[in-house]
Amino acid sequence: MKIRLPHAPYIANKIAIDLLNSGFVTLNSGIEPVIKVAQEFIEEDIKKEMALEARIDEILDENEDDMEFMQVDRRNMFWLIKKKLAGEYGVVLSYEDRYSDLAHKIQERLWKEDLIEYSVSENRIKNIIYNAIESYLNSFEDVEEIVIEKISNYKRKLIPGSSEYDLIFERLYEEELRKKGLLL
Repeated sequence: MKIRLPHAPYIANKIAIDLLNSGFVTLNSGIEPVIKVAQEFIEEDIKKEMALEARIDEILDENEDDMEFMQVDRRNMFWLIKKKLAGEYGVVLSYEDRYSDLAHKIQERLWKEDLIEYSVSENRIKNIIYNAIESYLNSFEDVEEIVIEKISNYKRKLIPGSSEYDLIFERLYEEELRKKGLLL
């Protein structure tokens, strides 16, 4: 599943919480530096993919007439170009491989900056990080549905996209994440 930029801080929080609760990782400087490192890597990865997709859209727009003449499906062409250009942008297309790579980078940086200590294998730490990413991604849609349902039951109807709706959505979203142990 694709990670969207607004989810980066929540995933970073989940990673830090899972490392803290693992029982075999010590956070040398507290939870905040761990969250910061994880969030930086996640956001960097998302932005690489966004840059790649923006370039693909440019290419498709430049060749719109030719594609229409040859009756080429834009979506299929998008994926063909994405596969071809992914390496240039440093984007791993397989989500499983991407999250594994992210977990490795986060684990390595946390260790090199002496933010964590552990007495188990690096692979076990990487797996905690990877599982935190997967766990968040598997549950965020459920959390969003719960929040949308709560908002729909408000006496005063809120307009999706309004600043008031967004503020209430974010507050309820974070409340639900806390209930599920995905946020401190």
